[in-house]
Amino acid sequence: MPALSTQVLRPGQKIRVLVVDDSVVIRRLVCHALEEDPLIEVVGIAANGAAALSRIPQLNPDVLTLDIEMPEMDGLALLKQLRPRYPNLRVVMFSTLTDRGASATMEALALGADDYVTKASNAGSLDVSLGNLRRELVPKIHQFFSADTRHPPAMETSPQIARGATRADVIAIGISTGGPSALATLIPQLPADLRAPVLIVQHMPPLFTRLLAERLDASTKLEVREGVAGDPVVPGRIYVAPGDFHMRVIKGRRGLELHLDQEPPLNSCRPAVDALFASVADAYGSAAVGAVLTGMGQDGLDGAARLKARGASVYVQDEATSVVWGMPGSVAGAGLADAVLPLSGIAGALVRRTQ
Repeated sequence: MPALSTQVLRPGQKIRVLVVDDSVVIRRLVCHALEEDPLIEVVGIAANGAAALSRIPQLNPDVLTLDIEMPEMDGLALLKQLRPRYPNLRVVMFSTLTDRGASATMEALALGADDYVTKASNAGSLDVSLGNLRRELVPKIHQFFSADTRHPPAMETSPQIARGATRADVIAIGISTGGPSALATLIPQLPADLRAPVLIVQHMPPLFTRLLAERLDASTKLEVREGVAGDPVVPGRIYVAPGDFHMRVIKGRRGLELHLDQEPPLNSCRPAVDALFASVADAYGSAAVGAVLTGMGQDGLDGAARLKARGASVYVQDEATSVVWGMPGSVAGAGLADAVLPLSGIAGALVRRTQ
């Protein structure tokens, strides 16, 4: 499914949200949290997917907040009908931090959900739940919109590899919002005889990163695994940083290996792209290539600067194919990108640097 561009809000225009959840308490909490934001207007509620489908034409929402488990028509069943009929409608899922919840969320993302927020199984007091919604849900909705005049999109550029450039011995990828879908496109394009390891930071919590690695492993002839401390970093293997741990490359007694730690978050993220990129720059120098793909925020910007300072190459995904052009846009805007490429061109560019 093609990515959607950020929507620019006209002066006075609000983001129209339809809240879909079978719990009366949750609907009230979500509505209360969203209505406190001056840019958001809750235009309606629905207790299940069937009710939501019937109300979309009349309410014309910009965003759906969508629970997964609902009677009559659950969130996954709704997504299957929603995307062909309303391709421009943004969807933020609610997920639980359980194996079942993580698996359902991964399926929702594969069906076209744009993002998700997690909710603890025991959320505590209503005040705590409300605070979590303000902190997690509101920014996830804002990321798809801009109240300012947008900058002109960066022109697509082709990667230029200088004569005598060091062959890349490692590929490092940073990605966030829209990542599972983008990786599902990119990873199968990597050849079975890839001559470099691939290190990935995808902003996700525990459980989710394991399921992501399993899904990607089933899509490629390469081995994809969640990173484990002490793992040797070997060519042809893909490592996904585990949720809640920074993943770095260090020099061990037997060569380069993975190091996991729970040092403070960077850019409010753990795992953080900056942590991975900085370690790759130190371990590989100019024999590295990095890619910053779709995602909210600026994680990866400092790491990209570190890679460039060591002579490595950095590619970014273009705005047209990104779900959110925050992370790649910040790198491109800082002049650190060797090329700005559509998602379809990223894998080929990375592989060419390893040959």
